[in-house]
Amino acid sequence: MRQVFAFTRKELKSTFGSPLALIFIGAFLLATLFIFFWVEAFFVRGIADVRPLFKWMPILLIFLVSALTMRQWSEEERSGTLEMLLTLPISPIKLVFAKFLAVMAMVSLSLLLTLGLPITIDLMGNLDWGPVLGGYLAALLLAAAYSAIGLFISSRTSSQIVALILSVLLSGIFYLLGSSALQSFFRGGIDDLLRALGTGSRFESIERGVIDLRDLLYYLSLTGIFLALNVLSLDSKRWSKGKRTRAYRRNSRLGTILLALNLVLLNVWLFPLRGLRADITQDKRYSLSSSTKDLLDTLSEPLLIRAYISEQTHPLLAPLIPQVTDMLREYEIAGKGEVTADVVDPQKNPELEAEANQTYGIQPRPFQVSDRYQSSVVNAYFDILLRYGDQSEVISFNDLIEVVPSQTGNPDVQLRNLEYDLTRTIKKVVYGFQNADSLLASLDQPAKLTLFETPATLPTELAEGSSNIEKIAADLKEKSGGKLELSVIDPSTDPNYTPTRLKDELGIEAIPVSFFSTDGFYQHMLLQLGTGQQVIFPSNDVSETSIRTSIESAIQRLSPGFLRVIGIWTPPAPQPNQFGQQMPQLYQTQFLSDQLSRDYSVQTVDLSSGKVDSNIDILMVLAPQAMTEKERFAVDQFLMRGGSVIVAEGNYGITVDQTGGGLALQPLSGGLADLLLHYGITLEPSLVMDTQNAPFPVPVTRSVNGFQVQEIQALDYPFFVDVRPASMAKDNLVVSGLSSVTMNFASPISLSDELKDNATVLLSSSPNAWTRDTADIQPNFDAYPDLGFAVDTASQKSYPLAVAVTGKFSSYYSDHPSPFDQSFQTDAGDTTSADTPEASQTVLGTVKTSPEGTRLVVLGSSEFINDTLLQLSARLGEDRSLSNLQLMQNAVDWSVEDADLLSIRARGSFTRLLNPMTEQQETFWEVLNYLIAVIALIVLAALWQVRKRNTRPLITVPQTAGGEA
Repeated sequence: MRQVFAFTRKELKSTFGSPLALIFIGAFLLATLFIFFWVEAFFVRGIADVRPLFKWMPILLIFLVSALTMRQWSEEERSGTLEMLLTLPISPIKLVFAKFLAVMAMVSLSLLLTLGLPITIDLMGNLDWGPVLGGYLAALLLAAAYSAIGLFISSRTSSQIVALILSVLLSGIFYLLGSSALQSFFRGGIDDLLRALGTGSRFESIERGVIDLRDLLYYLSLTGIFLALNVLSLDSKRWSKGKRTRAYRRNSRLGTILLALNLVLLNVWLFPLRGLRADITQDKRYSLSSSTKDLLDTLSEPLLIRAYISEQTHPLLAPLIPQVTDMLREYEIAGKGEVTADVVDPQKNPELEAEANQTYGIQPRPFQVSDRYQSSVVNAYFDILLRYGDQSEVISFNDLIEVVPSQTGNPDVQLRNLEYDLTRTIKKVVYGFQNADSLLASLDQPAKLTLFETPATLPTELAEGSSNIEKIAADLKEKSGGKLELSVIDPSTDPNYTPTRLKDELGIEAIPVSFFSTDGFYQHMLLQLGTGQQVIFPSNDVSETSIRTSIESAIQRLSPGFLRVIGIWTPPAPQPNQFGQQMPQLYQTQFLSDQLSRDYSVQTVDLSSGKVDSNIDILMVLAPQAMTEKERFAVDQFLMRGGSVIVAEGNYGITVDQTGGGLALQPLSGGLADLLLHYGITLEPSLVMDTQNAPFPVPVTRSVNGFQVQEIQALDYPFFVDVRPASMAKDNLVVSGLSSVTMNFASPISLSDELKDNATVLLSSSPNAWTRDTADIQPNFDAYPDLGFAVDTASQKSYPLAVAVTGKFSSYYSDHPSPFDQSFQTDAGDTTSADTPEASQTVLGTVKTSPEGTRLVVLGSSEFINDTLLQLSARLGEDRSLSNLQLMQNAVDWSVEDADLLSIRARGSFTRLLNPMTEQQETFWEVLNYLIAVIALIVLAALWQVRKRNTRPLITVPQTAGGEA
C-alpha cells in the first residue's frame, strides 16, 4: 500500500498543479448552490432538509467525475509517460487503485465543501442528520462507480475530450436506466429490472436514510467490475502477440469475466432479500415500529394484506410500487406466519378483478398520461385490502398518496404514511372482528369484576340489577372459558373496603337513598383487566340489556386497540329569524367526522337527558353555546366518571354579515366556561391576533383585454393565527407530526396555579401576538396598510391557545346544585323537580371527583375545524385543513391513550420546517453559503499558488551569462 499511497500523492500533486481541478470543483460547487437555492427554491419549500441538494447530485456527479477522470490515463498515453509507468516495479492493479483513490479524494473534497448547507440548515431548523449521512454515503458510492467508469474509458483513448464525452454518455446511461421516464415505457417486470440496474434509483434509496446491503453491494460491484476492466485494459497494453503469452492473455480475460459474473450473480442472489437494511433516520420512519410488531403478535387469525396495483400505471406512481412491496414484505415477516401479503395486478387476473370490484368495491382509477406527442388515459388500480376473519377494510388511493406541488411544475408524488395507514386499518379489522367474549378469551389472566353493593339500603327498584349482573357475569365467564371472575363486596360490612377507602382510591361514593336521607347505597362495579381498571357507575336502568352494554363497553374500552367510540356534540341548527326565514348553518364539522371515522366509530350525542351513553369513550364538545344545565351536567359527570373530554370553545363564532353579505363574528354564550373555570381553565373574553398568520382568500376581479377575470388573492389576516412547531409543546404526542395549525378567531387560555403542574400548553401564538376585545373583523388597509388592523404593541406576547390536562378533577356540581336536585332553579326561572319521571329515569346521584389520570383537552377556538373556514383555506390550494384535522385526531388518540398510533404517525409524517424568517434573514443565509464556497475556493487557489512557487523542476538547464542555454 506504500506504493499505492505514494502514487496517489503524485497524482494529486499533478492534478492540483493545473488550475483545471479548481475550475471543475468550483463549477460543481456553484452549480450545487444555484440549484439548491434557485432551481429548487429552498426557502419557498420551507422544509429543513437537504433533499434539493441530493436530488440533482447524480447528474452533477456525472459531469464532475467525468471531468476529473478524463485526463487520468489519456494524458499519460498522450504524453508518452504511460510506457514508463508500465515498466515500473508496480502492478497494474496498484496503478489503477492509486488513480482511483486520487479521483475519490478530489470528489470527497468537492462534497466536503457542500457541508456548509446542512450545517446552516440545522441552524435554521431541526434537521434530521440521518438522511444527510445517507445522502453523502450515496454520493460517495455513486462517485466511486462513476470514477471506475471514467477511468476505464480514459484508459481506452488518448483524447481527453473523447474520454469526457464517452464517460458522460456511459454514466448517463446507467443513470437513465433507473429513471421513471424510461421505466414508463416498459412493463411485465422489465421496469423492475431497469430500476435494479439504474444508479439513480439506487441512490434515492440510500439518500432517504435507508442503508440497504443490496444497494451497497450494487455500487461496490459496479465499481469493482469497471476497475477490473481498467486493470485488464492497462495490462493489455503490455501484451505481446506471440504464442508464449497466449495463455496469460486468455487467463487475464477469463479472470475478469469470472469476477464480473460472480459479482452479478451475487447481486441477483441478494436481490429478493429485503430485510438486510438499516434505517438511520432519527425517528426510524422507514422501519416497522415496535407498536406494529406487538399488534401483529396478537393475531389469532390469518391476516391478508393484498395490494391491488396495476403494472400499467402513471409514471409518477411507478417508483412507489417497490416501496409498497417492501413494506408489505416487512409486515409478512413480522407476522410470523399469520400475515399473508402480496401485490397483484387485477387487470391480469379476471377472477381477482371481479372479487375486487364486486366484493370490496375496489374500482380502477383513471390517470391522464401525456407527453409532447399525445395524451391518453390509463385506468389503473392503487388500493390495499386488509381482511381478518369476516372483517375487511380498503385503503384507497386517496388515503395512500400525497401529492406535493413543486416549483418545477411537476408534482412530487409520495406515499403519505404507509405504516400508519396499514397499522390503523389492521387495528380496525382485528378489533372489529372480536367481541367482548373473544377479548376475554384472549387474556393471559382472567379479568376481575367486583360488585360493591349494600343490600340493606338498596332501593327496591334496583334490586333486579344484582341478579342481572350475576347472570351476565356467569354468561361471559362461560363463553370466555373462565376468563372473568365475579366477586360481591358489601362496603358496609367489609373492613377491607370501607367507604373512605372506596372514595379515596376509586372515587366511589355512596348515593343518597333520597334527597333528604342521610343513608346511602352502593351498586357500583369495578372491572380490572390487566393493568387497567374502570368503575361502572349505577344507573336507574337495571335491565339485562343495559347492564350487559355497560360491562361489554368497559371490557372493550380497556382492551388495547379496540375500536373506540367518539361522541360529538355540536350546536343545534339556528332558529328562524323574526321573519320566519331559516338562517344558514355555518358551523359544520363533516370534515372532522370523516377524518375520525377512519379509526373510530363516530356518533352524534344528545346530552339533553343529562347523561352520556355508556358506550361513548371520548366526548367531543364543539362550539358549546346555549347549553342547558342538564347538558353541562352530562359533560361534567362524564368527566367525573373517568371519560376523556375534548372541548373546542371560543368566545366568538362566524355568522353572515347582514349588511355586506360577508363573514362577521357574533359572541357566543351559554357554553362550558363556568365548568372550565371550576376545573382551573379560564377562557379569556378577547381574540388573539398575530403577525404570523395564515392568509385569507379574497376574490378579486380584474379586466384582461375587455374580459372580466376573477382571481383569488391571499391577504394577511391576523385573526388566523399560524402556529408553527416552535410554538408547540415539545415531545407531546398531541402535536406530534404537525407542521402547522391555524387557529381561527381564537381566545387566549389561562391556567390556575393549582392546575399548572398537571397541564401542558399544546399551542401558543408567536411572541408578536396581541389581543382585541371587539368583534370587528373587517380590515382597514387605508389606515393600516400592513395588516389592516392596529397592532397593540403594549400587549404583544405569546398567548396559550390550547391545553391538555391529566389529573383528578372535582365536579362543578360538588358545590353547585345539580339540575336534578329538588326544585333546581334554571336561568329562565323554570323548575325541575327530582320527583318527575324525566329526572328519575335519567341519572342516579352526582359523582363529585374523577379518577386519577382523567384527561381533558381544551382548545381556545371552535372555528378552526369549521367546514366553512376549512373550505376557504382550500381555495388557496393549501392543505392547512389537514393539519387542523390531524390535531383533533391526535387529541383523540392521546385521550384514549393510543400512543402506538400516535408514535407511528409522528415518525412517518413529521415535516421538519424551517424557523420563521424574514426575507432579509433568508438572503443572509443564502449569501453566507455562497461566501463559504468562495472562501474555500480562494484558500484552495492560494495553496495551489504556494505549491507552484515551491515546486522545483526535475531537470535544470544551465544558462550562460548572456541568457543562452
